[in-house]
Amino acid sequence: MVTFVASIMLLLSGYFIYAKVVERIFGIDDQNKTPAYARKDGFDYMPMSWWKASLIQLLNIAGLGPIFGAIMGALYGPVAFIWIVVGTIFAGAVHDYFSGMLSLRHNGAQYPSIVGRYLGKPAQSLINLLSIALMILVAAAFTAGPAQLMAEVTPLSFMACLLIIFAYFLIAAVLPVNKVIGKVYPVFGGILIFMAVAIGIGMFSFEHPVPNLTFGNLHPDNLPLWPLLMVTISCGAISGFHSTQSPILARTLKKESEGRKVFYGAMVAEGVITLIWAAAGMAFFGSTGALQEALNAGGPAGVVNEISQTTLGTLGGILAVLGVIILPVTTGDTALRSSRMMLADLIGQVRKKDFKGKWSPALLVIPVALPTFLLTQMDYSFLWRYVGWSNQVVATVMLWTGAMYLLQSGKFHWICSIPALFMTAVVSTYIFYAPEGFNLPYSTSMIIGSVIWLVVAAWFCGKLVRRYSVRRDQALSTKAG
Repeated sequence: MVTFVASIMLLLSGYFIYAKVVERIFGIDDQNKTPAYARKDGFDYMPMSWWKASLIQLLNIAGLGPIFGAIMGALYGPVAFIWIVVGTIFAGAVHDYFSGMLSLRHNGAQYPSIVGRYLGKPAQSLINLLSIALMILVAAAFTAGPAQLMAEVTPLSFMACLLIIFAYFLIAAVLPVNKVIGKVYPVFGGILIFMAVAIGIGMFSFEHPVPNLTFGNLHPDNLPLWPLLMVTISCGAISGFHSTQSPILARTLKKESEGRKVFYGAMVAEGVITLIWAAAGMAFFGSTGALQEALNAGGPAGVVNEISQTTLGTLGGILAVLGVIILPVTTGDTALRSSRMMLADLIGQVRKKDFKGKWSPALLVIPVALPTFLLTQMDYSFLWRYVGWSNQVVATVMLWTGAMYLLQSGKFHWICSIPALFMTAVVSTYIFYAPEGFNLPYSTSMIIGSVIWLVVAAWFCGKLVRRYSVRRDQALSTKAG
């Protein structure tokens, strides 16, 4: 229990201390006019209070990730706490802050446009396809899961539940941001927080205490810690999906100083929620072996339901069902909204002007809604496997984008480049080892991943050398003049 409490305190310290360091390095200016005012359109661009934006951002980025991912990550034992704390403070929250603030600085631009500005057009073209594919996968996965649970607890069929959720998706994706998202999502965000806090308090009465830190791998199937833990627990440590959601709120902030609260703060809140559910998964069943048995029997949803009902009674059962249904739905609809906004940016670039018009939102959502609906017919677990790797690739590219922005601006780039190098190693190894990837032996995957990491590191070192050479030449020229 000491490790758990200390981890919570470290996460909070990360927000109150390191977030200010990141903010100072980025360099905010509240005199700058934000996109909410500069491009106000009553649809995507409109001012919103920071506290409401923070709750919406939390709900958008969270979904079931900090619950299901945390429970799956708990199979590795207390070592998962290290990844949640370190990942959140130094990688995930930095990632979210830069994805939101760079969008804000560039008129609410979507993630692929920001990548293109700092990593070049080839990278933008690749990330356009990958980001939209990720949005479709997330929306599909977060439609099928809730629909299955709704069909179990109501007399409706799976297809009927699927159509109801999908109809809501389409409506929420094309309505102005203040109509559904701005009014209802803060309430759902409050439910997510209440549920986590209640479980956190209830843990002190569990039969088994939360285990203290050990550096060993306790996974019952002896799965390797590296790099699987860093993909298993993404939401709550670092998740590329967040970089696609941050521009939604970047278009609503009233001033730049709110970015720390909305982007960095929401990620820390998600880290706390993830920590609580990971600790609950470890403590409630007494061992990682018993947790594995519970997961085999009822899946993550069954584990959440059992912990919630036992800890909170009838209220816990109701919250568990609401959470497992509502949270993924509210993430799925913003995934479609983001993909619609990305398509608008992409078409605008092709046509060399903004893609606007009365019917454009409805028209733009069709190309992403159709494949999303078709993918919902596939197995949820199959879809989720491909979400994991693509999600962390997107996160890695966003960190490199932030690093290049800082490098070009002559600022302290290491706050982005170090986690970018770390995540490059993660995704380079994971894709070769994972079953959804090349499924190669672990040692072979490690060697290939190391080679890829060295190539990327060499590329970045080249950027550093060129940048420092330019600065040296400028200094010499100024001195000579």
